[in-house]
Amino acid sequence: MSETVTIIDYGVGNLFSLKSSFAAIGVTATVTADPADLEKAERIILPGVGAFGDAAEKLRVCGMADALKTEAAKGKPIMGICLGMQMLFDKSFEYGEHEGLGLIKGEIRPISDVIPKDLKIPHIGWNALHMKGEHPLFRYIKPNDCVYFVHSFYGADCDDAVIATAEYGAELTAAVASGNVMGCQFHPEKSGPVGLNILKAFCEM
Repeated sequence: MSETVTIIDYGVGNLFSLKSSFAAIGVTATVTADPADLEKAERIILPGVGAFGDAAEKLRVCGMADALKTEAAKGKPIMGICLGMQMLFDKSFEYGEHEGLGLIKGEIRPISDVIPKDLKIPHIGWNALHMKGEHPLFRYIKPNDCVYFVHSFYGADCDDAVIATAEYGAELTAAVASGNVMGCQFHPEKSGPVGLNILKAFCEM
């Protein structure tokens, strides 16, 4: 297993929880705000919480967006978490229309478009993962293992990339992958042993 992973710090995301989770599986996590560090990184985590438009702008302004695209093109393993996953997509319709990184084909849309009106938004809580085939990211977990979600938007028009869904009044995108680029809508760092096993699998890619 790789002994290091690089977490992008662009002012959006719970970096302490992520660092602690990697420490729990014996992996040293380096946090960086310097785009040049991504060239030296073995594996990259793109975290994120909050609004898509603001986060995407911060990522571009600090130079991380272009650096991420460069490393993705080299085949380097990259994983987005929560909002970080959403920013991997082509675009988002969260309070307007915003350009994403274009590393995953599809769009980010409000879950209110597809779930029953009586369900609360955001979707918060534990839900079972429904695997779509096999993927190395899930090598250490079982179908229907539960993970922790907090989100109001979801990945749409991305069937070719979906590797897991979760049900919340509708089947919502839970995880995606396109080659070396992966994303989890849920929070592995808040998902107990199941989440740690997903992070462990990522560090072995």
